Amino acid sequence: MSVTEFTSRFSAQAPDAQRRREAQLERLAQLRALEERAAAASARSLPQFTRRGQLLPRQRVALLLDAGAPWLPLCALAGYLQDTREEARSVPGGGVIAGIGFVSGVRCMVVASDSGIEAGAIQPMGLEKILRLQEIALQNRLPFVHLVESAGANLMRYRVEGFVHGGALFRNLARLSAAGIPVLTIQHGSGTAGGAYMPGLSDVVVMVQGRSRAFLAGPPLLKAATGEIATEEELGGAEMHTSVSGLGEYLAGDDREAIGIARAVIAQSDWGGPAEPRAAAEPLLPADDLLALISPDLRQPVDMREVIARLTDGSELLEFKARYGSATVCAQGRIAGHAVGFISNNGPIDVAGANKATHFIQWMCQLGQPIVYLQNTTGYMVGKDSEQGGMIKHGSKMIQAVTNATVPQITIQCGASFGAGNYGMCGRGYAPRFLFSWPGARTAVMGGEQAARTMQMVTEGALARKGITPDPQESRAQFDRIVAMFEQQADVAYTSGLLLDDGVIDPRDTRAVLAFCLDTVAEAAARPLRPMQFGVARM
Repeated sequence: MSVTEFTSRFSAQAPDAQRRREAQLERLAQLRALEERAAAASARSLPQFTRRGQLLPRQRVALLLDAGAPWLPLCALAGYLQDTREEARSVPGGGVIAGIGFVSGVRCMVVASDSGIEAGAIQPMGLEKILRLQEIALQNRLPFVHLVESAGANLMRYRVEGFVHGGALFRNLARLSAAGIPVLTIQHGSGTAGGAYMPGLSDVVVMVQGRSRAFLAGPPLLKAATGEIATEEELGGAEMHTSVSGLGEYLAGDDREAIGIARAVIAQSDWGGPAEPRAAAEPLLPADDLLALISPDLRQPVDMREVIARLTDGSELLEFKARYGSATVCAQGRIAGHAVGFISNNGPIDVAGANKATHFIQWMCQLGQPIVYLQNTTGYMVGKDSEQGGMIKHGSKMIQAVTNATVPQITIQCGASFGAGNYGMCGRGYAPRFLFSWPGARTAVMGGEQAARTMQMVTEGALARKGITPDPQESRAQFDRIVAMFEQQADVAYTSGLLLDDGVIDPRDTRAVLAFCLDTVAEAAARPLRPMQFGVARM
């Protein structure tokens, strides 16, 4: 079978397509406004930062990164509706700015405390966000560059589980260093108590004169605990740590100089630059169509090959087992020169589709080609025929293949991600290298109406066994409550706020995001490490 150009039957000018496009754009604008809310909240601290001779966190990140180079922000909606349930007051981001970008030509994981918000105090979802970023850095062998300025944990909102789980942040720094991956910290401000281990577990530390602080106990706690009186500079100032304790390697006069030193350290590391560019034809079909292909009503069918053909070089794809298990789409193509396999859904995953996907995953592993999952599924097929046909065992076989695949896996949640389909299509629980969502994506164990109807039948059955006639109004109220609960939690803003993805992307940017991620995983595969039995020890 030869590779052929895909012939599209989709009309972007159709009324339905235009309505879908407008719905996507409207939702995208809402989500981008949420992300901008964090930047605006941080920017309100500009006068205070200016008085102190400091740069705002986003100014620091911009100065650190190579001008004009790609930048992939990560987990921008983390913490949405977790700091407060009031939608108008919730500030996404978890108090952390993060993404993958280039520093002196080296692809790095860049993480910055958003100290313009609550002085950079650690938020619960901010901690979870950093843990996720560290895992990405480990998997993709990315130098970890951390711009630290944090007031530490907010003791008024103290939770013991946050303290206990927080230890993993420092464990991961030791894992990064032991794996041979550089960890570099710019200490822009305070690092108190556990926060002092951020520079303590870094390979190289840059400190800012008059601003950097790192101590296990600040002056108030020291006095309360021991009665000793000391100044912040005596306890943990930049000059002391760079001249007496040796915690800091470099002393900078201000934020700008500190960032310049960090860039020089990265450049001198010879860690390696971006992957060589590959000659690749752009898709023949417009990316703008991706806004209109999937209906807000996820029960409306869509041919996901239309999506694939707008992502691949030259809109070319080689479909695998096209006539077998046709509700499951498997195809090969190229993205910016990278050979990849695609798995997607034109309906529920049936027995044939599960077997097809399992075969395809093994084929891709044999070829060594990454797999891109484009989720749009209501789950695995149910019913007597499906159960008798072995849906459970064949679905489990597919899940085994996804779990144990030996190639990088990247997931885009385009539409529905319901039931065990979330698992079989490499959802968050299956540790894809990256997972992004489109604005209209929805994630749930089942649809809200299905859940409500199920509970309604269970409740009415229980009452009937007791000889009680259900109250129609009460039954309807319960039904509406369950639907509302499921609908709220299925929404992409809510799931992204819980870090169930690595960010919400504009559908039109999908090819660029995938190309960036594929470059990242290709670099990881080619990069030699010099692992040790321990992280670099402080001397």
